Amino acid sequence: MSAHDLWTIDAMATAMRATRSGPLPTTVSGLSIDSRTAAKGEAFFAIKGDSRDGHEFAAAALAQGAALAVVSAARRDEFPKDARLLVVDDVLKALEDLARAARTRSQARVAAITGSVGKTGSKEALRLALSANGETHASAASYNNHWGVPLSLARFPASARYGVFELGMNHAGELTPLTRMVRPHVAMITTVEPVHLEYFGAVEAIADAKAEIFLGVEKGGAAVLNRDNGQYARLEKAARAAGVSLIVTFGENADAEARLVKAALQPDCSVVSASIFGADITYKLGAPGRHIVMNSLGVLATAVLLGADLALAALALTQLQPPVGRGARSTLELSTGAALLIDESYNANPASMRAALDLLGQAPVGPRGRRIAVLGDMLELGNESAALHRALAQPVVELGIDLVFCSGPSMRALWDALPSERRGAYAADSAALQPEVLGAVHDGDAIMVKGSLGSRMGPIVRALSALSSANESRTRASI
Repeated sequence: MSAHDLWTIDAMATAMRATRSGPLPTTVSGLSIDSRTAAKGEAFFAIKGDSRDGHEFAAAALAQGAALAVVSAARRDEFPKDARLLVVDDVLKALEDLARAARTRSQARVAAITGSVGKTGSKEALRLALSANGETHASAASYNNHWGVPLSLARFPASARYGVFELGMNHAGELTPLTRMVRPHVAMITTVEPVHLEYFGAVEAIADAKAEIFLGVEKGGAAVLNRDNGQYARLEKAARAAGVSLIVTFGENADAEARLVKAALQPDCSVVSASIFGADITYKLGAPGRHIVMNSLGVLATAVLLGADLALAALALTQLQPPVGRGARSTLELSTGAALLIDESYNANPASMRAALDLLGQAPVGPRGRRIAVLGDMLELGNESAALHRALAQPVVELGIDLVFCSGPSMRALWDALPSERRGAYAADSAALQPEVLGAVHDGDAIMVKGSLGSRMGPIVRALSALSSANESRTRASI
């Protein structure tokens, strides 16, 4: 097997207890569950999703160069006799088995990250920090659920020195099988906030569900916890009950092993002075926001616990950039000038919404510019939904947000609580709100778009970007 190969077919077939069919190669270079992006030489897993079944797309994946497809025995007869297949009883369970085999063969040091807010950003920061110290494999995008974690783990190269895996949940019991699959040496919880209240009812229940991550920690491993969070004591108790003996904390608390000394918050970056395990260090974060500053403390503590050099890890965080949908910034070219677009459209909850409003409050604007928030519903908040939406009016005023555009039935509570001079427009859904936003934006503005994924705020971001592209095209045509 060459350095570019991920798995031998022998190892895959053994791990998944698969039956071979057709003229199979000796190795595969990667794994895919999306026929649209399955690359030549990769194995395509025909996973059954919520709305579509991967078996419907396996033939297309093979036709465009996939090395083989992993299919269920119940669907085998849908493919030609000479099709390149590994046939298993259940495709998702086979992927899980392959993930466990990847973890077993790995000699890497492994971290798992969860939390109500900041999982993906912290995962990316830790990936950067560890990559400066050696080959690092990390979950792609937000692959943190029942199929994303095994896929990320099954893609774990045997040569990697470090592994970073993001674990997510919205129901109790979901983290347990994931963390036992990943078997982290270090488990980090960014924070516990009132998210998914519809399913939990109380923040304490959310903390208990997040604490499931400790159940998979390797013997002698560590938990990295936010010392400033209100659920810290509950999480610490749960970690010790799970057999985690080393508890490391981060935050402003004087007892934190990774302690914030000072932070200079800028519109597009931050400069941090901190004490990490007694070592004084100053570093720059390429992404802005106090919440990112706080999580970076936990990231550096985790990196050190995994054996990384602190100075190299901290220096690498200069490269940190907000992911698409989670604070990514771009310039809008308008007919009258330029404006700043902050894309926070991927998801939202009360904590992340306040953090995004804080970033918008620091965003630079032009002489006539305004700070504009375009907000969609925060979902899965249960009986507290109206109160939590209404409470956003306070940071809107305190942070100097000039105009707020709201969409969705839950955001009506915020709209009704806003001072009249800060009301942009309200609509029942994002599609109806979109023309109001496009018509309001002018040069010098800073526009932040945010909402839960189900509130569909992404199309507004794309419409603003399209408006910018159209203006750029007209400008080039007139030159």
